[in-house]
Amino acid sequence: MAWPGWSAPWLWVAGCGLLLLVLVLLASPRSCRARRTLRGLLMARSKRLLFRIGYSLYTRTWLGYLFYRQQLRRARNRYPKGHSRTQPRLFNGVKVLPIPVLSDNYSYLIIDTQARLAVVVDPSDPQAVQASIEKEGVDLVAILCTHKHWDHSGGNRDLSRRHQDCRVYGSPQDSIPYLTHPLCHQDVVSVGRLQIRALATPGHTQGHLVYLLDGEPYKGPSCLFSGDLLFLSGCGRTFEGTAETMLSSLDTVLGLGDDTLLWPGHEYAEENLGFAGVVEPENLARERKMQWVQRQRMERKSTCPSTLGEERSYNPFLRTHCLVLQEALGPGPGPTGDDSYSRAELLEKLRRLKDLHKSK
Repeated sequence: MAWPGWSAPWLWVAGCGLLLLVLVLLASPRSCRARRTLRGLLMARSKRLLFRIGYSLYTRTWLGYLFYRQQLRRARNRYPKGHSRTQPRLFNGVKVLPIPVLSDNYSYLIIDTQARLAVVVDPSDPQAVQASIEKEGVDLVAILCTHKHWDHSGGNRDLSRRHQDCRVYGSPQDSIPYLTHPLCHQDVVSVGRLQIRALATPGHTQGHLVYLLDGEPYKGPSCLFSGDLLFLSGCGRTFEGTAETMLSSLDTVLGLGDDTLLWPGHEYAEENLGFAGVVEPENLARERKMQWVQRQRMERKSTCPSTLGEERSYNPFLRTHCLVLQEALGPGPGPTGDDSYSRAELLEKLRRLKDLHKSK
């Protein structure tokens, strides 16, 4: 009997071929190594399959929301005043206030100080965001969501209900909770003197957006709110795309000016710089930044923002064009090792090495 869409001969050939391969591996003189290889292949495939199932449950069912609520309760108990001590940045009539939420996330309140209007980026914890709104004495008129994951969008419902005129912006490709105003690449959200441009940066999720606050209206540096695309010395995981997709998204932000301030979605600086030291141990810019970050974290101070100019000097995920990084990662992927990595291959290898480094 054949499976639907399969003819019986093909099913038998495929099954027998797989069985023969297993028997050859197990009966070979190096059967112990063969068994370990086979077990490793099966475990790797099983882990990928289990991850895909878990990720689908997290993003597509109510189980993801329940998991988020559990994260929220634990973080509020463990960090009643937030996981880090943050400092606002005040420009000419514009204020950027980082809000530490959950165990390592950041939300951001962007305020037009003259009009007393505010926008929030990725409101994970509506209680913490609302406390900041009340303390600043501003009206919340917009929520900007970088992507659908609950640790970035979990506060959309409560805040949009509490603030009747509040609009929820995000990508229509990303199932943003309580989305009211879909955005496309290069769309601009205007609030008072705030001019915020959405940039499509798929990879972490299919509809991931980053938001660029234009510095020209207030004669200051532009600010990039990068969600889970880019961190201090790191980048996000590619959950819904390929290495080529993620590389293209990183190149999008690489095209911005060196003085652009980077406001990431997570406090990962110390861990990321530790990994950067593994792949580029002689990078002096990374070493100087690591010393500063360690001093900050000893006092539980936030490490954001950095600048894109800084990131170009030590973030390995932004340095895939650098020969020194290619040489540090060893032989290329060809059969003789003579071929050089493409930038996408280099990005993928960096991500695998980062996962191994984290598991040690």
